Amino acid sequence: MTTTGTTTTPTTAATPTRPRRLPALTPDQARGRARELLADIVERHGSAGEMVSTMANSPALIEGYLSLSRAMKRVKIPRALSEKLSLAVQEWIGCGTCREAHASAGRAAGLSGTDIALARQGTSTDPREAALITLALKVLAEPAALGDADVAEVRAHGWSDRVVAEVVGVVGLNLLTGAFNLLAGIQPDEEEGADEEGPRRVRRPAGAPSPSA
Repeated sequence: MTTTGTTTTPTTAATPTRPRRLPALTPDQARGRARELLADIVERHGSAGEMVSTMANSPALIEGYLSLSRAMKRVKIPRALSEKLSLAVQEWIGCGTCREAHASAGRAAGLSGTDIALARQGTSTDPREAALITLALKVLAEPAALGDADVAEVRAHGWSDRVVAEVVGVVGLNLLTGAFNLLAGIQPDEEEGADEEGPRRVRRPAGAPSPSA
């Protein structure tokens, strides 16, 4: 896992035993712009991580992901809250790799086990945070139903329009990483899939389809 600002990039340190659907590439194997980007990351950090190395199959995807990830470092959403949003979104998406990465990043940002468990359920003990988490889940699960009342609700809790807009960015980045990892098969081994924060019990927005729908 690589954490940069408010952005957490899921990685897999150990050699995976679960088969992957797409190969992770080395800089020598990547082509064009992907080769340049991957080589730069490896040179600066020693490793790009499994997800980014696998994204290198598409020069467009790896460049788009890295650009969005770096841009989201500048959000005004506090890091700990950003991790709560990410945990709620990844719980809904069902990416175990991302969920583990954001739980780890959340602990590093000061979140307790209870904070992480509540975020995975789509809520928080802080009403201001809970309102933003609810908005994030609706952006993910039911964007066509978003309306004036949703924006008014988070504004009433003191959130700025900048933060409201940035929620979409956080959700979008998490959807990109979560969906890619699931497609590529970059998931924890089954015996490692469960963690101490408990089972998947995300609270979805009213009317939203279930994750299995």
